[in-house]
Amino acid sequence: MSVQHAAFAAVGAFVDELVRSGVRNFCVCPGSRSTPLALTIARHPAARLWMHVDERSAGFFGLGMAKTLREPVALVCTSGTAAANFMPAVVEAFYARVPLVVLTADRPHELRDSGAPQTIDQNRLFGVHAKWFVDLAEPDPAPEMLRYVRTVAARAAATARRTPAGPVHINCPYREPLIPLPGPAPATLEQRPGERPYVAVAAGPRAPDPAVVPALAAGLGAARRGLIVCGPQDDPALADAVVRLAAALGYPILADPLSGLRCGEHDRALVLDCYDAFLRDVAFVEQVAPEVVLRFGAMPTSKQLLLYLQRHSACRQIVVDGGDGWNEPTLLASDVVYAEPRLLCQALLAELPLVPEAGLTEWTDTWRAADRLARAAIEAHLAGLDELFEGKVFAELAGLLPNGALLYAGNSMPVRDLDTFFGGGERLVRLLANRGANGIDGVVSSALGASAAGAGPVVLVIGDLSFYHDSNGLLAAKQHGLDLTIVLLNNDGGGIFSFLPQAAAPEHFETLFGTPHGLDFGPLAQMYGARHTRAASWDDFRSATRRGIEGGGLHIVELATNRDRNVTLHREIWRVVSEALKADDRR
Repeated sequence: MSVQHAAFAAVGAFVDELVRSGVRNFCVCPGSRSTPLALTIARHPAARLWMHVDERSAGFFGLGMAKTLREPVALVCTSGTAAANFMPAVVEAFYARVPLVVLTADRPHELRDSGAPQTIDQNRLFGVHAKWFVDLAEPDPAPEMLRYVRTVAARAAATARRTPAGPVHINCPYREPLIPLPGPAPATLEQRPGERPYVAVAAGPRAPDPAVVPALAAGLGAARRGLIVCGPQDDPALADAVVRLAAALGYPILADPLSGLRCGEHDRALVLDCYDAFLRDVAFVEQVAPEVVLRFGAMPTSKQLLLYLQRHSACRQIVVDGGDGWNEPTLLASDVVYAEPRLLCQALLAELPLVPEAGLTEWTDTWRAADRLARAAIEAHLAGLDELFEGKVFAELAGLLPNGALLYAGNSMPVRDLDTFFGGGERLVRLLANRGANGIDGVVSSALGASAAGAGPVVLVIGDLSFYHDSNGLLAAKQHGLDLTIVLLNNDGGGIFSFLPQAAAPEHFETLFGTPHGLDFGPLAQMYGARHTRAASWDDFRSATRRGIEGGGLHIVELATNRDRNVTLHREIWRVVSEALKADDRR
């Protein structure tokens, strides 16, 4: 068998096994050394090919798609620095627990470390940010080697998916020539009939330790002042389990926007979504000291919640993690329980009485009343606010988004405003953001990946610096005919720094932190075939956003805001919330 046919026999078996193992989407970037992979993927009848010119954007596109589908997506690139451009997306996937299979083509071993062009050391390129790394053997059509590449492919897909999910890296060395000879390809299969993988890898969710559950349930049941905190997590079945546990305990649930608890048909009577606003009130924080906090998911977005937990650090804080991670940056945890959160909720419910003790009502009502008062105060204040305000965007979207929509929030200010201003409701609106490493890079591509996954309609709210940073990603919308409505909050720089201590150093603030750019995004939108609207009023915003949601295609709705004024308007909101709480106390 020729060298060329040998390569394609092995690569064919490898790609086929990835597909059989559940990897159906491949984000491929152009290059020569990756030709065997790219051609094989393009020819596989069950593989979906998504071409991208920019590796960094491709990585985040795959991440957004994998996050939305809850299944592994493959990234493919040529050798050299192309592979290094996947690094930001790999890092985000690792910390956000998103399954990716990263396939980097490489020179054969004899050309490494020898001055060969477009060659870098790709072994363990992503370091600790890859769950598993394999420097694949060079293609060999021997039956045992075909079994080897199939086994690696099956293991890669399973490892990427297994809790905690994350990226795996397979480095793929190929010798020239890189294209197959004319004529029929040789058989690539040592394969059982049907769609079953060569190696079927089974891994179930982690059940709670039976020895731990009774004592944990007893401790929670005895605590009269408890809270459940739900941070970012992606199990759609958790909502029902955790609200039933909250009802049995009489505990309020502080639900991060990325927890999946704010929207949907589950019982939301104990789900609070305005705590970031009312936990800014010092008097309230002082009067509601918890005995126990039970936390699921990653660390919530709200800094005010973190400060509240630090203020009452003496209470018992129980962190639940379904994987092997350590989602506990506060250093306040008294217990870390490794168990699938949904299964732990069910196990605790089996140990608890169905009706909470009557003495828990006053504690619960205090929290629920604060949440209602804060939400009502915010809504009343926003109703009288005609000027364009970044926070009000999310309050407007809460009314505009239809059932089944997906709202992607950029980092820095957008995800924080999502937390404060997007109230929950019965409509099922999925809320996503890249909160693994909390970076502003790649967010446009991530939202487009969500659109490509079939979610929809998809709306992205993003700041101007983040939008500029990933403007290359807009090409995917044009190439693949994707629908996305982008709400662009343009305050000409880094708005979040105006809220931080750096704002107290005005001499170099604009140069180092404000970073104004003065860009006109209209020509950029035109270049990518987007419909661009500069909203001058809320009516403009609503009509342009509806047009994007209902009409499809790529829409950019730009709101020009002022960074200093944005700070003032936020502080006014916090003031009216505190006044509402004080007025209620006086009554």
